[in-house]
Amino acid sequence: MFMLLTTLAAHASLQYYSDCDITSQSLQVYDRLTHGVYEKQPLRRTSESRAEEFTMNDAGDNGPTRPHDGTDRADHDFTVRLRVNGRAHDLRLDPRVSLLDAFREQLHLTGTKKGCNQGACGACTILADGERILSCLALAVQYNGRDLTTIEGLATDHLHPLQAAFVEHDGFQCGYCTAGQICSAIGMFNEFQDGVPSAVTANVSSPTPELTEEEIKERMSGNLCRCGAYVGICDAVRETFANKVTR
Repeated sequence: MFMLLTTLAAHASLQYYSDCDITSQSLQVYDRLTHGVYEKQPLRRTSESRAEEFTMNDAGDNGPTRPHDGTDRADHDFTVRLRVNGRAHDLRLDPRVSLLDAFREQLHLTGTKKGCNQGACGACTILADGERILSCLALAVQYNGRDLTTIEGLATDHLHPLQAAFVEHDGFQCGYCTAGQICSAIGMFNEFQDGVPSAVTANVSSPTPELTEEEIKERMSGNLCRCGAYVGICDAVRETFANKVTR
């Protein structure tokens, strides 16, 4: 009875997925079920996307794999020059490598954090030519020759004023999102100085705009803090930039 129910379920599953892209691994499992010879065997770890597969393998979770066209991966690598925090780095990278993974895995700049890896939390925010970007969604090859700044490049002999303000106003708790918050705030202020309006800007033509708390919250809404330190973050940003508006 059990084998009959198992076979019926397997046939139903195959019918349901008949129009989908079923992997050979799934077909092997189906064959074992229908013929009553299913055995517990270790299944090869697979990823949901080619990008995730590459990231996992290069992070050391699995052994090296070949690209999906069967050629050697080295044949697909590009030489990329990344200018990070004032220093040039020549790297050989697969074109699918994100800036975030290049920073962390190749340059060992681990201040930039990987949160959601989907561009939703803002923890990976860095500056590219002064503009804030999400490094988890940016391919390293796209930023060849661009000036990139991570959290490690903000402080010189002393903390950046915004970093010091975060400390003073308790703008962090666990600190995981802090690097992204700080880089995003600097990029946000550059946007504000350039006259880029937000959804709450009352008068886009005002010659003396004010960086209000409402403006800060709206413009920083793409950076999430799971600890809920938003009050301190807003106070630190306002204290650092409120008196520097020049346009």
